[in-house]
Formats: sequence, C-alpha cells, structure tokens
Amino acid sequence: MSGNVLVLAEHIGGEVQEATYELLGKAKELAVALGGEVEVAAFGPASLADQLGGADVVVSVDHPALAEYNPEAYEVALLSVLRERGPRLLLLSNATIGLDLGASLSVHWDASLAAYVGALQVDGDAVLATAQVMGGKLHAEVELTGERGICTVLAGAFPASAGTAPAAGSEVVAFATPEGLDNVQTKLRSVIEPEAGDVNITEADLLVSVGRGIESQENLEMVQELADLLGAPLSASRPIIDSGWLPKTRQVGKSGLKVKPKAYLAFGISGAPEHLEGMRDAELIIACNTDESAPIFDVAHLGTTEDLFELIPALADKVKG
Repeated sequence: MSGNVLVLAEHIGGEVQEATYELLGKAKELAVALGGEVEVAAFGPASLADQLGGADVVVSVDHPALAEYNPEAYEVALLSVLRERGPRLLLLSNATIGLDLGASLSVHWDASLAAYVGALQVDGDAVLATAQVMGGKLHAEVELTGERGICTVLAGAFPASAGTAPAAGSEVVAFATPEGLDNVQTKLRSVIEPEAGDVNITEADLLVSVGRGIESQENLEMVQELADLLGAPLSASRPIIDSGWLPKTRQVGKSGLKVKPKAYLAFGISGAPEHLEGMRDAELIIACNTDESAPIFDVAHLGTTEDLFELIPALADKVKG
C-alpha cells in the first residue's frame, strides 16, 4: 500500500490559493511518517505546476472543462487520478470543493472520510484526524480506517509556509485525459464577482466584528459608533449578512472574506468553523460572548463573557475620554 499523500490544488484564475499551501505543508509531515511522497493534483493550465514546487510530484491534468472549478468535471478527473496513483490519503480544503467532492469520492473510491478536520497525525500505521462537530463545540478524534482515507481540512488549521518551500527534485507528470471528461453535462456559463464595497476589510489593521448576539439591526448602531471611534471598519459573521443588515463585502468567513488584521474585536460571535476560517490568523483576537463554551474562545487571545450591550457602550465612553 502506498504511503503517498495527495493534495488537490485549488486555484482561481490560475492563481493557487493559500489553502493549498496549508495542505501541502501538512502533507509533507504526514508523508514522512507514512513512508511516502507528497503529490498534488493540478487541474487546469499547465503553468500551475510552477506554483506547486512544494510537492514531490505534480500530477497535471489540462483540459478545457477544468479551466475553472466544475464539480462534475473535477470529480471525474480526481477519481481517475486517485485510482491510478493510489495514495494513502487525499487532502481537500473544507470549503466549496471539499464539501462538494469529499462524500462522493469516499463512496466511489471506497475510502473513509473525515470532514471539518483541524488536526492530523500518524500513529504507527494509523491516520488520526481531529474533526469539529456541532459547529465546533466538540472535537472528535477519529481513525481513518481501511487502506485509504479522505480529509477535508479547515482553512487556517496548518501554516502555509511549509507548503511553499520547494521539494528536492520535484517532478511534473502529464496525466492523460480521464475517460468521460469530454462528456460532462455541467457547464460553467460565467463567474459573477461581488461588487466592490465602500471599504476593503481585508486591508484593515483593526476590525470590529459583530455576530448573531447583537439580536437586531437597530442594535448595530452602537457597534458602528464604537467602530467609528476606533477608526475601524465594521464587519460581521454570516447571519448578519444573510439578514441583510450589512453588505456582503463586510462578511468574514469561508463564504466571505479572509482577514488578517493586527487586532480583531468580535462581539456576539459564537465562532462557527466557517467564520473562524476567515479570521483566525489575526495577530490579536479579542472576543466577547456570554457563552463561555463558545468556539470563538478557542482562537481568541483575550476574551470576556460580559454582556456586549453593557461592554460596548462602556468601551465607547472610554475611547471618548
């Protein structure tokens, strides 16, 4: 049985995404423990291989159907690569691609699957994954049984730096067009990008962010006042955006924007995995939530269970002097 670890490269417009390097870095560690190599499947332009020198082997599949992400085409191509290359472990990001493909591939490739994975290790011949359940309130350590396994890994779970370091003697393998790729029924018609907002929260050094705990749109005014006093943009978790209280360009998280401010103030945010993916790399995270078991406290550097409706006005008064 191969001890190789395969990573699926994610790219947008030919630019490899940071989550791929996070997976590559961890794959190197796992492959050493399993006695194998790191492989990366690169779907799309052959030039992607130039950005993936951290892998021992780049398996390149260049086909028009793979130019942009297409779930049907990606599944056909990846399943073909898996069957021919036969890795011990497949790593996908726990974002759109992983959520689309993980379960289906586990059935067709006959592999065990762990989703929402935040930690991975090898113990002897066993691969152990720590997965988040119940919105991150519980962590479950599971063994990926059988001869092969799939993990969909949370963004930010591992550092990206190790995945960018070049591997010695990296090899590029041109993979033959998988059978069925010419006949996929799903077609990408267009890519719709969000409209530019009034502020780019990804460039802010300080962010004041609010979540479901704010309770009503009217209560946003006091958070906005604090943000204005601090000279910081107001951002939010997905429930606030879905309610239409702030524009999509203010959303932090997996389906929003990934931010890395010097300081991130989170009020009334429980810390669902999707939100943590977007802000856990902030240099300083300060969280306020009345639930002392809220997952946000797992990543916060400082935290309080004070009532935000008492804390925010007090902070505003303090800033005013």
